[in-house]
Amino acid sequence: MSGYAAFARYYDVLMENASYGIRARFLDETIQKYNHGAREALDLACGTGSMTLELLKLGYDMTGADASADMLSYAAAKCGGKALFLNQEMGGLDLYGTVDAVICMLDSINHLPDERAVINTFKNASLFLNEGGIFIFDVNTAFKHREILDDNAFVYDTPNVFCCWQNTLCRDTLRVDIRLDFFAPLGDGRYTRESECFSEWCYGDSFLKDALLKARLSHIETLCGDSFTEPCESTERLVYVARKERQ
Repeated sequence: MSGYAAFARYYDVLMENASYGIRARFLDETIQKYNHGAREALDLACGTGSMTLELLKLGYDMTGADASADMLSYAAAKCGGKALFLNQEMGGLDLYGTVDAVICMLDSINHLPDERAVINTFKNASLFLNEGGIFIFDVNTAFKHREILDDNAFVYDTPNVFCCWQNTLCRDTLRVDIRLDFFAPLGDGRYTRESECFSEWCYGDSFLKDALLKARLSHIETLCGDSFTEPCESTERLVYVARKERQ
């Protein structure tokens, strides 16, 4: 996995339609539904901190963790010192205490390279959850990898950057290898070019539920990540809600 130095500079531009406010309200409603009064939360793989900021606005005491120091520099500036940010891998989490909720959104779990890494991440999330705490994560589905990402290319043309997003699908495993090329104008007719390469892996429902059990987390519900309703065969993103049961 790269350090995402170039991606960090343009991430917010490319994700401007991510509806962070709507997603944060859903997270708040879900957390409070299953763990009323929860106020301390971890944004795992927080990126540039947009979700962290929205949850701060809703009154949560926030910690954000991400493997990319470049992403975290934008997150810290965005949140104005009101959240604690830690430069940590998902599977190497080491908080100063426990929290009431852990969220891991925008297909971050798909960036983990194998099942062992997923299980280890779930166990780390569970370790730093208070009993009764809620873990919410989302994943891109096999349908999205196979039908939407596939071997397709996407173009983002904005005033600040032109981005070419190219996918290569491994049909045996449904892993998608992604290459991003960023072209930023210098103002004199010339452009700079930077590239990022990474992969997204596909994890099935039965494995994810089993991984939750291995981490002492009880699956509560699975929802369509775009409408937060019941998923269907063409759902592109699934949201899983789990709870650390009291002993």
